[in-house]
Amino acid sequence: MIRLLLMLFPAFWLAGCSKPVPAPDPTLSGELIVGTRNSPTAYFNDVENEPSGYAYELISHFATQHGWKVRWEVSPDLASLYALAKEGKVNIIAAELTERAVKHQGLIPGPTLFITQALIISRLNGPAISKPADLAGRKIAVLAEGGHVELMEALKKKVPRLSWEVHAEAWPEELLSRLSEGEFDAVVINETDYDRARHYYPGLTVSQVLENYQKVVWALPRGTPKELAKQLKLFTAQMEQEGVLRRTFERYYGHIKRLDDSDIAGILSRRPLQLPKYKKLFQEANEETGIDWRLLAAIGYQESQWDPYATSPTGVKGLMMLTGDTADRMGVTDRLDPRQSIRAGARYLTMLRDSLPDRVKEPDRTWIALAAYNQGMGHMEDARRITLARKMNPDSWADVKMNLPLLAHGSYARKTKYGYARGGEAVIFVESIRNYYDILARFEDPHKPFMGLTENNAKSSKTLALQ
Repeated sequence: MIRLLLMLFPAFWLAGCSKPVPAPDPTLSGELIVGTRNSPTAYFNDVENEPSGYAYELISHFATQHGWKVRWEVSPDLASLYALAKEGKVNIIAAELTERAVKHQGLIPGPTLFITQALIISRLNGPAISKPADLAGRKIAVLAEGGHVELMEALKKKVPRLSWEVHAEAWPEELLSRLSEGEFDAVVINETDYDRARHYYPGLTVSQVLENYQKVVWALPRGTPKELAKQLKLFTAQMEQEGVLRRTFERYYGHIKRLDDSDIAGILSRRPLQLPKYKKLFQEANEETGIDWRLLAAIGYQESQWDPYATSPTGVKGLMMLTGDTADRMGVTDRLDPRQSIRAGARYLTMLRDSLPDRVKEPDRTWIALAAYNQGMGHMEDARRITLARKMNPDSWADVKMNLPLLAHGSYARKTKYGYARGGEAVIFVESIRNYYDILARFEDPHKPFMGLTENNAKSSKTLALQ
């Protein structure tokens, strides 16, 4: 019996230490299998029920370069995603993963996509938590798969009384919601996750930075073919060099820090009181122009906080704050009439958007048109010319918004066709509206016009998808 066991032991040992079987190599199968999770940035369906997201865009680009199809495996949580990788069922996990979390799972970190921070979030009206010692004895929630448990364990060496709860199936926003309701004293979360959700919880605040440099990566299973890992590295380097990484990041993350707490509290408090008065009017404009009524409402809030009688010192008036010239151009007889104002604002934005070259794609097309709504198309074209002169992409909002403030610099303003402009204000205008739109899109449903649209508006009835 002993002799038999000695003979069988190497076989048992090798079986226990066998390498994981990777998913089929896409260079041979022609199919890239990608694991992801549904989230506001990585992968989600937009208002037209089409897939979108940071991971979706970049992975689709990567696959297209190599002529591969993409099969998405969408899992409800990180634990399920990690299991797919360990079981050899995906080639890549494309979600917002930190390098530390990936290594902790025994997976291979891909190239760095961007940098984030690990934050400790608390309530403004909760216990004061301004330094590590304040965390002792507090009820703290940590996500199991986010790589933050290790950070807390390191902090515990300095704060022996530190303790925390590990949540295996919760999502970042769920923890923030429960913190807001008073279930916890603090939660540990990534900066990008907090920034996306902070609009809905104005009573929360950043109390401490747990770690200020976390690499966000995709994950590769053990046993991934070296050629695939090399191709992914080369692709990421190329996308960084060409500015695609930066522009894609800006599309999903670039605006989320613009609003302060009072801005967020303002729209959340006014939404149930003011918006119902004008919701139908925004939806009528949606039917006429095809622009999501929630985007039009976001513009109206940014312009007047939904006050139809708003008037600026410069004579701009109404809910959509139209100038006299714009009102005349749009056929408005009374700028203080909310229906006329909303309809004219929607038509004016449509006109600006349609005047841009066909090569300018959404959502950049709408963001650039919004900047023109604020500053005028002449100044917008000046900014795009400056962008091109600086060897950047004039059709990308991420690049144009970097150059708009230069319209206020004498060295540039003297050389532009339309001269000086407060271009930085246009950036604030657009980024604020993007945030207000995100908030309204969370709480308000898209408009679905009734059947039987007239021939004139049937073409425009499809809502512009910006999410």
